[in-house]
Amino acid sequence: MIRINLLDWRAERRERRQKQFGAAAALTAAISAAIVFAALTLVNNALDYQKRRNDFLRAQIKEVDAQIKEIQELEKVKANLIARMQVIEELQRSRTQMVHYFDEIVETLPEGLYLTSLVQSGGNTSLSGTAESNGRVSQYMKNLDGSDWFTNPNLIVIKAQEAEFLRLSNFDMKVKSTSPKKTDDGEVEGEVTE
Repeated sequence: MIRINLLDWRAERRERRQKQFGAAAALTAAISAAIVFAALTLVNNALDYQKRRNDFLRAQIKEVDAQIKEIQELEKVKANLIARMQVIEELQRSRTQMVHYFDEIVETLPEGLYLTSLVQSGGNTSLSGTAESNGRVSQYMKNLDGSDWFTNPNLIVIKAQEAEFLRLSNFDMKVKSTSPKKTDDGEVEGEVTE
């Protein structure tokens, strides 16, 4: 007996190809979904890792900022201490200057001249006084100019005044204070060492 297949062989082949295509499409979709899931997982892990690194760096930056502030505060303290040390050193260096300054004021005074006021401002000294004559004021200016501790005396005003048969001269002058020259062994010229 002869069998005749009445089914269309093309339809069967089409159906088989559709099933293969569906299976391939499902497999491709599953693989694509797995790849996308793996990629998302990797990206999320990378993002989490980067966030942890950023948080760590922020924490380190905060620590460094705190250290920088501490260093700046220490620098301010250091600058203040250095300034104080310089003031103390300057005071140590000039502690005998006032004694010499006043000693020189007295030693340069000629007889018959009296100081009534002495005002020191920085390196300038204003002197006021009374003299028995204008010549004594002139002598005082020469003495100040020849001193190691003073320079450039400048007479501001001199006024004559009559008082009980005496003719007195009231004067105002300015003179600059200076430090004397030091000798080779570090001693101030004219200073007595003990």
